[in-house]
Amino acid sequence: MTEITRVPLQPIAKGALTKIWLGVAAIALAAGGIAYAALPPAVHVETLTAGTGESPTMEDVVLINYKGTLPDGKVFDQATQVPMALGEVVPGFSKALVQMQRGGKYKVEIPSELAYGSKAVGDIPANTDLTFEIELLDFKSRAEIEQQQRIMQQLQQMQMQSQGGEAPVHP
Repeated sequence: MTEITRVPLQPIAKGALTKIWLGVAAIALAAGGIAYAALPPAVHVETLTAGTGESPTMEDVVLINYKGTLPDGKVFDQATQVPMALGEVVPGFSKALVQMQRGGKYKVEIPSELAYGSKAVGDIPANTDLTFEIELLDFKSRAEIEQQQRIMQQLQQMQMQSQGGEAPVHP
């Protein structure tokens, strides 16, 4: 029987195996870089002072102190004791807040894609990453806040009635 399809294997040259492994490693690194570039942008949260207890959810309203800065360090906004509904802020801000705990202070880096993206807003240029220092003072669910508002309205009505005035009618 003749073996026409047999091809003799050539010996591997000295150092060729190392080159093959380096090539495999380079391909793996390149593929990893492509996979990393394909990942969605993420918010980076650094704990400055640890909080305690549970974290807020997207349905909650938070009470915070914050300072927002641009990449050059310029402060574009800051406020104290601000209530914010998590469902009504830029995605990066809410993604950061759900990682926090009551009483904690955090440094947050939000990529532009999760902030205002290609839109310029106020002092914030388009495609700008934002940095915040946020202190989470407290948070409550919308149901708790609505219940507190109803109680406050009832107290105001009772106060008006005790003073002899007519309480305003609320629809």
